[in-house]
Amino acid sequence: MQTLGYIVLANLLATVVGISLAAALSFRWLSGMVDKMVCIAAGLLLAVAFGHLLPESFHSDADATAIGWTLLAGILGFFILEKASLIHHTHHHEGDAHHHHHGHDAHEARRGGLPILVGDAFHNFADGVVIAAAFLTDVHLGIAATLAVIAHEIPHEVGDFMILLNAGYSKRRAFAFNLLSGASAVLGGVVGYFLLDHVQGALPYALALAAASFIYIALSDLLPEMMRRTSLRRTLPEVGLVLLGVALAVAMTEFLHGH
Repeated sequence: MQTLGYIVLANLLATVVGISLAAALSFRWLSGMVDKMVCIAAGLLLAVAFGHLLPESFHSDADATAIGWTLLAGILGFFILEKASLIHHTHHHEGDAHHHHHGHDAHEARRGGLPILVGDAFHNFADGVVIAAAFLTDVHLGIAATLAVIAHEIPHEVGDFMILLNAGYSKRRAFAFNLLSGASAVLGGVVGYFLLDHVQGALPYALALAAASFIYIALSDLLPEMMRRTSLRRTLPEVGLVLLGVALAVAMTEFLHGH
């Protein structure tokens, strides 16, 4: 039961911290900060996926080949989901953190906030399950996963705030609605806890899917944004920031296991 408490607390914290920081950045238009955070988040997500989540799932009794296939299925699954949502409405990553300084076109503003909030609710629910799977394995892993979720939530939410404000939402409403869609993370955590607690053998596979989601977000969403900027002056700091994200994950592990 204590684990469930951790999961709920971690998800509440991730949601409130992520959205509050995103709001602070969005409402003050600190686009340079967002770009830096995208780089750090990419490094952090990849480090937590490859350095924590995958090793944990391989350490279990589960078949290594099955874990490998689960990872692949996860990555392809996220790709297909994203493609499907792209077909329905131009996906919100189009207007994500990265593009807001170039100004939105009318289409972006017209698209309205609802699809974004619904899409986010699903995304946050999945993050909740990720955090649950991590805490069920190990408290340290849970903390690492929570940090990784916060890291990618912030630039993601900044993009959403931009779109909601463009769609004519007031700052207060944009904040409230984002918080509401973020609350589904807590639900995801609780559902994940009871589901994975009952089906013990599923945990390594859940960790592999969690890793797949982190790898997919980092490689499809965060890194390509950096690839577009080709000047050396910007590239070196970006590589440095990605490595800083990795270093943060390592430092955090050392710190947590030291205590």
